[in-house]
Amino acid sequence: MKSKAIAKNGKAGRFASRVRYDSRMGRVLLIDDDAELCELLAEFLAQEGYEVDSVHDGGAGVQEAVRERHELVVLDVMLPGLNGFEVLRGIRRVSDVPVIMLTARGDEVDRIVGLEIGADDYLPKPFNPRELVARMRAVLRRSGGEETPGDAAVEVGDLRVDPGARTVVRSGEDIVLTGIEFEILVVLMRAAGRIVERNDLSRAALGRRASSYDRSLDVHVSNLRKKLGPTPAGGERIKTVRGVGYQYVKLPVGS
Repeated sequence: MKSKAIAKNGKAGRFASRVRYDSRMGRVLLIDDDAELCELLAEFLAQEGYEVDSVHDGGAGVQEAVRERHELVVLDVMLPGLNGFEVLRGIRRVSDVPVIMLTARGDEVDRIVGLEIGADDYLPKPFNPRELVARMRAVLRRSGGEETPGDAAVEVGDLRVDPGARTVVRSGEDIVLTGIEFEILVVLMRAAGRIVERNDLSRAALGRRASSYDRSLDVHVSNLRKKLGPTPAGGERIKTVRGVGYQYVKLPVGS
């Protein structure tokens, strides 16, 4: 029987707990107690070029994720033993590996909590595996660190971000961000002093258009504010322009 977590129009076949077709796209860890879902996803992802490992309980999930052998983790909220939030906290203590959380459809609280703890994105069940692949690619693209001609470092006040090196430095102190937070910061700092519309920022950071009910972008910006802290003068770095978007505050010269 096909797992109920896969949408009716999502097709996948059988697999073993580790599937290798071609690892050109990277190695993925599935942490979900639904063994049938893991089997379906593993073969589908393998056909997309990913090497897939899966574990079915939270404790084993943390141990495997922090071994730094995977480019991305897909993590279910509901797990035996340690739940998904506890697993994510354990991962974030030692690793910034990108994490996509699987949540119950309509459970906004779970999604917000996961993003606040440090998830890069989420996907509600049931879902089409093609949508999971699209989100995986978006997250990996933004955390991969591949240099492009537009990767010149940007400096605003006491904060310097280097897209090529994937580093953020505030007054000489390194700041650790998730891949999504980093992408948001780059976009905002490049437009410092100007408003970046919500849809533009969502497309750049999350790879999709913002919707009125999706708070992912807001939570990532909130986390970013906490990590960056205030300006040396005590003011806010990122300003919310209600109904429009966000602005990285550019202080006058000499302030």
